[in-house]
Amino acid sequence: MKWSEAVAAVRTVEVAGRGDVDVRGVQYDSRRVSGGDVFVAMRGGTTDGNRYIDAAIMKGAAAVVTDSREVFDELRERQPELAVALVEHGRRALAEVSAEVFGHPERVLKLSAVTGTNGKTTTAFLLEQMLQSVGRKCVLLGTIETHVAGVVRESEHTTPESRDVLALFYEGVRAGCTEAVMEMSSHALDQERVWGLPVDVAMFTNLTQDHLDYHGTMERYAEAKARLFAGAGAPPPQVAVINCDDPYEETMCREFCGETLMTYGVDEGDWRAEEIELGAGLTRFVWRTPQGAVRIESPLTGRVNVYNLMAAACAAFARGLTMKEIAKAAGSLKQVPGRFEVVPGSREAGFTVVVDYAHTDDALKNLIALARDLVKEQRGRVITVFGCGGDRDRTKRPKMGRVAAKGSDLVVVTSDNPRSEEPMAIVAEVLAGVRETDTACVVEADRAKAIEMAIRAAGPGDIVLLAGKGHEKVQIFADGAVPFDDVAEAARVLKSEVHA
Repeated sequence: MKWSEAVAAVRTVEVAGRGDVDVRGVQYDSRRVSGGDVFVAMRGGTTDGNRYIDAAIMKGAAAVVTDSREVFDELRERQPELAVALVEHGRRALAEVSAEVFGHPERVLKLSAVTGTNGKTTTAFLLEQMLQSVGRKCVLLGTIETHVAGVVRESEHTTPESRDVLALFYEGVRAGCTEAVMEMSSHALDQERVWGLPVDVAMFTNLTQDHLDYHGTMERYAEAKARLFAGAGAPPPQVAVINCDDPYEETMCREFCGETLMTYGVDEGDWRAEEIELGAGLTRFVWRTPQGAVRIESPLTGRVNVYNLMAAACAAFARGLTMKEIAKAAGSLKQVPGRFEVVPGSREAGFTVVVDYAHTDDALKNLIALARDLVKEQRGRVITVFGCGGDRDRTKRPKMGRVAAKGSDLVVVTSDNPRSEEPMAIVAEVLAGVRETDTACVVEADRAKAIEMAIRAAGPGDIVLLAGKGHEKVQIFADGAVPFDDVAEAARVLKSEVHA
């Protein structure tokens, strides 16, 4: 592709240099540039890509896009033959030039996108499985994993930069995919990392306190989520699937101006769950809809998964599956890693150890409530191990401490990912909430020791909850990340208990 063709798709302020050079790829990280690439230099929250333009040119960049007038003028004077474009919005330009160079794979795939505080990952996984159950090939982008036509790889971000999304879409189209399912975080929507992606079905799960270190207020957090329903550099979604049991339903609905609104819920909604039955490894309900009713039964656990199932089922219906096909798929759905994941070998020990990603007060409250229901018959206890992430919203720390203590019989406060903060300083803020109750509490900042302590304290019929990190395989400290896996740590302790 000629540079003149690629840059024609970008909203530019000014273009200079040769237009007949060949371009073969797009990069925004100078370390990944190879010969023939377009290098998009944009100012971000932590760094300025314009500082690395010379490095990109040295590695063979054929053209440069910059969002700096000063840099553009300097390049035009210093290297008049260099293909260079000045843009107002760097991230929008990255999306526009990437789409053009990759041949617009986003126009081939039907995209279903989910946003919300909790449930995004599970809903995305469930929808992908439902679509696959009728033979459709999918691309999935999410917090835990990325899938391209069934090939699994680890995810670096919940929602990558637009260039990386489009590269995965391109791979998917070449592999025969017709569907894409992705999580859209509030950060990605606010920063326009999903600019220009045409969404067919948009889903909203819920909104509870999180990421206020970035957004500042719940109102701004909600507004960022709601951008999905207005369309970000693309027409609004064809279909909106919105949880009407959530207080922020109205905010999401107000932004939506597409064709079809599907509201789901337990208390209300046009698509709702009735006659709910819950148990360990069982969720059953009647799905009452404008198209009739069908019984849904799945091996998932907990009331929260009623909502996740309904969100995915509504989206699947919008994507053309019949209610009968959805009900059949629900019966064989697989659990998402790190979402109420039972550690192998724990039940044989007479109690249950569960790993879950719950890292907000609302998610932790729901997790503990589910555990409480499951231990009722055996009169077991709920033992909760959790911490709070460093360099994140500090106001939720006492709230999480309060919620954990109110619902649990024993709380072990430990580290999550302390990042640049002192672990015990985080613990102290959590304890402010715990101490509002009379619940027994133990502090152990070393997460491995905390997990061991909780498991050794467990007795018959108890549930030990290891909350906050879920699927994560590292723990992040001020001096970097170290390997750490809650499931592996718990399995190690259980094995040592067996052989003790």
